[in-house]
Amino acid sequence: MKILSLLSAILLGLIQGVTEFLPISSSGHLAIAENLLHMSGSSEVPGFFDVLLHLGTLVAVFIAYWSDIREMVIELFYGVRDLAQRSTPTPAPPARRLILLIIVGTLPLFAVLPIKDAVESLSGNMYFVAGALLVTGCLLFASDRVRPGRKTEKSATLLDVLLVGVAQAIATCPGISRSGTTITAGCFVGFDRRFAVRYSFLMSIPAILGANILSLKDAVTDIIWADVPVYLVGVAVAAAVGYVCIRLLKMIADKGKFGFFAYYCWAVGIVTLILTLVQK
Repeated sequence: MKILSLLSAILLGLIQGVTEFLPISSSGHLAIAENLLHMSGSSEVPGFFDVLLHLGTLVAVFIAYWSDIREMVIELFYGVRDLAQRSTPTPAPPARRLILLIIVGTLPLFAVLPIKDAVESLSGNMYFVAGALLVTGCLLFASDRVRPGRKTEKSATLLDVLLVGVAQAIATCPGISRSGTTITAGCFVGFDRRFAVRYSFLMSIPAILGANILSLKDAVTDIIWADVPVYLVGVAVAAAVGYVCIRLLKMIADKGKFGFFAYYCWAVGIVTLILTLVQK
């Protein structure tokens, strides 16, 4: 087996950290990087390392949104207590309602489970990945032209978050940005832009955890123990870069300008399509 190099680990950690949160598709960029580096289907990018990279970006979410997560955990216990005492307050506290919104928004992902392998196999099709990036660019371009909404966790409906959840399920396809699609969907259903970004990232927690739990069983079979220190360097890079990108996207959301990312996705999609045609 070939050993994963430190440079490759840092590069893939950087790509994961940048693309997981900026609306440009982490799965699409990783698929492109692996193909350009001729890593696809080889042992150079073990499944276990891929799982760890996603967990690294999850750490970034916990750091960036720790206050929200802490409040939701506290409200979860209070909610269980209130149910036991049959004294649930009306209206529900915002953090408690946010838990419900995240649960409902995550439900559409279960519809993807029966076709999970088929969806993942699309990462080897560069024509599909290129086309998906072009679609992501169109979504981001459209999001800038949506009238700013005012809905937050206090006023968003279950139908609103269910539609955002459907967008997240569609974004399991490589090349479709999860953050870009869910933020755009949030804007279309009338979310306040800041809430659309916050909800998108908080909703990523069960999505990332669930995906990695499903992948962990197969991933642990190809662990190269000599590479574990290298894995950890890649994870640290993904976490650090991911945190910076979350802060950056918050600032961009305040101005409501995602157009740059649209042009970037179009450019990457077109270049990928051309390179794929040339290689054929």
